[in-house]
Amino acid sequence: MFNLIHLKVLAAVARNGSVTEAARELHYSQPSASHHLSRLEAATGVKLVQRVGRGIRLTPEGQLLANRAIEIIGRIDAAASELAAQAELRTGRVRLAANASVLSTIVPRAAAVLAESHPGLELQVIEQHPIEALQQLREGEIDAALVFRHAHAPLADEEFRLVPVGQDQIHLLSREPDDSVDHHRESAWIGGCERCQNELTAICAQRGFAPRIQSMSDDIVVVQALVAAGVGVAIIPGYALQAHHRPGVQATPIPEAIRQIHVATYGDPPDPPATTALIEAIRTSVQT
Repeated sequence: MFNLIHLKVLAAVARNGSVTEAARELHYSQPSASHHLSRLEAATGVKLVQRVGRGIRLTPEGQLLANRAIEIIGRIDAAASELAAQAELRTGRVRLAANASVLSTIVPRAAAVLAESHPGLELQVIEQHPIEALQQLREGEIDAALVFRHAHAPLADEEFRLVPVGQDQIHLLSREPDDSVDHHRESAWIGGCERCQNELTAICAQRGFAPRIQSMSDDIVVVQALVAAGVGVAIIPGYALQAHHRPGVQATPIPEAIRQIHVATYGDPPDPPATTALIEAIRTSVQT
């Protein structure tokens, strides 16, 4: 029913008290401004402007609509400004999920890079295992997920788009330097969550034995304390080791046990500007 240009002309007439002055403000010709007013009157079915001597004034209906037109135009201008600010990353929000090891290493560095390059952009982070992170990504609860997977592992959903950012070497934790998983066929092991234990089981299975899991913890501080006390041995990602390495605990790389680290996004490309900026910040933080 309403045309935005027509409303702008009416609002300008209300401000200036003259069609001529309104046309000058909007950089229209006077006949063009009068035409827009006539079209608006035809659309509303009411008289909006009446002549008074040599000038004009708004009718009560015209004043009512002009007041609303000023509000509408103000809201549209505000929306345009907010949209431009978000598109140009002067404001906005981006949500990231990641597991603990990268959340304590890669993510803080990426947050610092993002804050320096786009100080108006708000980063929200959530600790989550990759499987749950990908589910949140699919459901639109987050904008990106920093996930790991093993080489040649299938992707759960082909609609996820992955940007590789690095690798994470898995280490054996024990009290002996230059140790080997093969040395601990009879040792007590410290396991964690079911998925972490699956990784441990797979590593040991390649060597022909099943680990004897005697203790369990997902806390890297607790695990290393138990290893230091001789309670058992364990495996740990390299990024978790960067976050905390207890004196007296030896970390030996397991050559074939390497996680591939990716930033995952979901849906058709391109990613929103804020997500793209986050991915670049993560890549920068890994490379430096």
